[in-house]
Amino acid sequence: MRAFFAESAGAAAKFLARPDGPRIGALAYDGWDTHQDEGAVGGRLAALLGALDGALAAIEAGMGPAWSETAVAVVTEFGRTARINGTEGTDHGTATVALLAGGAVKGGRVLADWPGVGDVHLYEGRDLKPTIDLRAVLKGVLKDHLRLDEEALASHVFPGSPLAKPMPGLVTSA
Repeated sequence: MRAFFAESAGAAAKFLARPDGPRIGALAYDGWDTHQDEGAVGGRLAALLGALDGALAAIEAGMGPAWSETAVAVVTEFGRTARINGTEGTDHGTATVALLAGGAVKGGRVLADWPGVGDVHLYEGRDLKPTIDLRAVLKGVLKDHLRLDEEALASHVFPGSPLAKPMPGLVTSA
């Protein structure tokens, strides 16, 4: 599966890099529901992260010179709990992380409101507290990189989300 994901990502990148190619693409990589044997070094999580790393490298290679104008968002629909469960995994949680990569991204930094993982700081006593709306991150990329209108983002791309304002400064100026 790992090689297949990198191969698919690289093929998609070559298609996206064409002057007449699409400007937005999406890939899904399933299997991140690590309730057991998660293992950051040698378990399922290590394999998944390795596959993601290979896919991002394949996208960069496949984009060629267009990489300098590329923004890649890596997102998930849910987080994991802050504590390991009895089967050496984590259960469904609330907050998560999003990664941005690409030549158009103002990278080399972590943007966060870190609440901490002490018991007093956990959401519902078990999860990392969500502090940044993921829609704000994605809106920031779409607004500044693809020049999408803020009103369209709030009404059509992310309906009913006018309070999630686009996060500025995530990509380089075009």
